[in-house]
Amino acid sequence: MSFGTVAVLGLGKVGLLAANFLHQAGFQVTGIDQHPPKHHTSFSVRITDLTDAEALRVELADSEAVLSCLPYHLNRAVAEIAHGLGIHYFDLTEDVSTTQAIVELSKTSAGLMAPQCGLAPGFVSIVAASQVASFDTCRSVRMRVGALPQHPTGLLGYAFNWSPEGVVNEYLNDCEVLEEGQRKWVSAMEWRELLYVDGTQLEAFTTSGGLGTMCDTYHGIVANIDYKTIRYPGHMDLMNFFFHELLMRERRGLAGEILTNAKPPVADDVVFVHVSSEGLIDGRLRRLEFVRSYLPKSVVGARNTAIAWTTAGSVAAVIEMVREGTLPRRGLLKQEEIPFAGFLATPTGRLFAE
Repeated sequence: MSFGTVAVLGLGKVGLLAANFLHQAGFQVTGIDQHPPKHHTSFSVRITDLTDAEALRVELADSEAVLSCLPYHLNRAVAEIAHGLGIHYFDLTEDVSTTQAIVELSKTSAGLMAPQCGLAPGFVSIVAASQVASFDTCRSVRMRVGALPQHPTGLLGYAFNWSPEGVVNEYLNDCEVLEEGQRKWVSAMEWRELLYVDGTQLEAFTTSGGLGTMCDTYHGIVANIDYKTIRYPGHMDLMNFFFHELLMRERRGLAGEILTNAKPPVADDVVFVHVSSEGLIDGRLRRLEFVRSYLPKSVVGARNTAIAWTTAGSVAAVIEMVREGTLPRRGLLKQEEIPFAGFLATPTGRLFAE
């Protein structure tokens, strides 16, 4: 049976845009936040303490699905409430321990549990899985994503258009990879490489969480899988100095404040996506590539940054697919189980093909 009511928790840039995408796609949307949104919305909004589990349970009782666009450390409680109510759960988290807890909940869930529906993990996992499926035997998958200012300044060449909490988490937590068939954990901000997108020289290095559940799914199938974050050259060395030589790794909250104050968000950003895979097709070694530069876009009546519309658009497209019955409605949904062609065929997913 189809569903049509969705509660969206957290009406920041991404949450508000995701709610607008879903409303535009025909869902009955209720936005829930601790503060009223700054702009008029075409859907109903409720003001609630998002850290109060009982208040959230009451707010979600009439919804068939919930999308959490909250900081990662609040998602586990939301998932537990959704599990208890038997409704569908979606989030954008890249946090590994949060996702592991949701995987456990999914084993007894009445609804669908779908963590990691953003850009990376999320969209990039869908692209990578489509490449793996094209090979008779796939030997490697390399996933690279970065959200950067189009016109960088300073040595860092960066702007915090994404959650500082999330960025710090990615830079400091260990990263899971598949290397020569073995599941391994490696340190973040290592394995640097140079790459080019549209003629722009970039660097990429290991960060946590971007693979989602890929290592689980492809262990024993693909020998090598890793995820790296894309930045302008020189960024990794400076961030290693900041976190490790200055010991800011021990003060994550303060680190986020310092970095956001130094490099505030910009309107003109770019999202680089570089996914490449190698393997055998009909006995011949082939390489497949998906390389894109996504720029800000005017959607649902306003201009939105690239990181906002790609993240919000990815989760909205997945929710649209669940409504249409092209994805399961119970248990765990892994991003790599989502068919890329079906994703691009949704009203919101079409934005990624333009």
